[in-house]
Amino acid sequence: MSYQESLPGKYGADTTLPLQRLHIAGRYVDASSQEVFDTVNPATNEVICQVQQAGEADVNHAVAAAQEAFKTWSRTPAVERGNILRRAAQLLRERNDELAELETLDTGKPIQETREVDIITGAEVLEYYAGLAQSLHGDHIDLPPEAFAMMRREPLGVCAGIGAWNYPIQIAMWKAGPALACGNTMVFKPAELTPLTTLKLAEIFAEAGLPAGVFNVVQGDGRTGQLLSRHPGVAKVTLTGEAETGKLVMADAATSSLKHVTFELGGKSPLIIFDDADMESAVNAALFANFFSAGEVCSNGTRVFVQRGIYDAFVAQLRPRVEQMRIGDPFDPETQVGALISRSHLDKVMSYIEDANAGEAVHVVGGERLTDGPLGRGNFVMPAIYADCRDDMRFVREEIFGPVMAVLPFDDEAEVLERANDTRYGLSGAVFTQDFARAHRVAHEIQAGSVWINDYNALPPEIPFGGYKHSGLGRENGLQAIETYTQIKTIYANLGKVPRVY
Repeated sequence: MSYQESLPGKYGADTTLPLQRLHIAGRYVDASSQEVFDTVNPATNEVICQVQQAGEADVNHAVAAAQEAFKTWSRTPAVERGNILRRAAQLLRERNDELAELETLDTGKPIQETREVDIITGAEVLEYYAGLAQSLHGDHIDLPPEAFAMMRREPLGVCAGIGAWNYPIQIAMWKAGPALACGNTMVFKPAELTPLTTLKLAEIFAEAGLPAGVFNVVQGDGRTGQLLSRHPGVAKVTLTGEAETGKLVMADAATSSLKHVTFELGGKSPLIIFDDADMESAVNAALFANFFSAGEVCSNGTRVFVQRGIYDAFVAQLRPRVEQMRIGDPFDPETQVGALISRSHLDKVMSYIEDANAGEAVHVVGGERLTDGPLGRGNFVMPAIYADCRDDMRFVREEIFGPVMAVLPFDDEAEVLERANDTRYGLSGAVFTQDFARAHRVAHEIQAGSVWINDYNALPPEIPFGGYKHSGLGRENGLQAIETYTQIKTIYANLGKVPRVY
């Protein structure tokens, strides 16, 4: 463990910022509610700034601005829409360091992660949909003898985006990229715990030439999200969050109108390692699939099933690797594990660790809450691993959203598939084996939206991402996301005369 002074840069561990306002119709405006909330640095639990809470009048203002902008944006040539997204991606890349520092300040994630992943991967999504924008098309069917039909793909209208706190700016771009490319407009509400970088994204969109009102940001808690979900002027709601939140939003989305919805929700994903797997790759993947971003990743493979033939050797390699991990100041470029998002979330994670310690699972390493020195001010916990776990243990079954790995032995393929699928979640999974036929059999049988073979959490923008069961509805990224941001209009054309019937 280590703690070093923050790096020089625009933002640092002790940065404070002015009051953050709403961004509506291309400019900053004050919220009418006159209510504010604090956003806190997870590494120190000190207030970074206050943020204005959007009320009903503000949400109405943002939706009205998006509706007005839709009239022209939906008719803007696709090439021009793509060019604006491409310019925004270029600006994001140019400002990567500055945005990464702000994201680290707001999330507690290590600077090495935010510099290499959060902004860059979001920019890649904008670039991907910039390229797709001008290739969106409908279809044509000949209907002999004297008719044909055309299918037009048209935008939905105003889309409400509700973000999560673990990847704030990336998630905003995952939702805005396909929505805007298809000709929709958006009102986006970032998570109240991490509201800062989405405002910077709004600035960058404006600088890239996005017309006023096409992308708006309203800050707030669940009340603001509910106002958006229930608003009759919103055509679609897209949410990244917990499964229970998804159920509430789905109900709200049906109150004033029947809205389109896309939900990317929680997970408790299986990572299955057979005894012929490449041991080094399997260990690397298990550590990455549990401890990247301090375990605050919905798709993480937190149930690690290992075949008995290599079980002891696999577990033996985990402890020294975790003991070498560097936990500390998120602004230190050597830090590998940063802070959890909030004190309340830290308490939740610690309750699962305490439950695991009190049970029959074997504690391998970690799980200590850091209370001494500078790190004691923040929300830091050492990554934890438990072996000889059972499927019925609470910390094995429930989503923790923290750095806690459960390792479970298994004997054969049929057994592990039944156990892997015995969960209400179905976001992702993985299989490690050198038997190509077995890899495909297992991948086909895992009940999840994304399955990796000999890898984990690889999510390029070209491939769709989303869940089965309680892990979501619809897909983000890939060509499939286009389907969730458009609707099909069928036009039937008769070239002859209408026959007399009566």
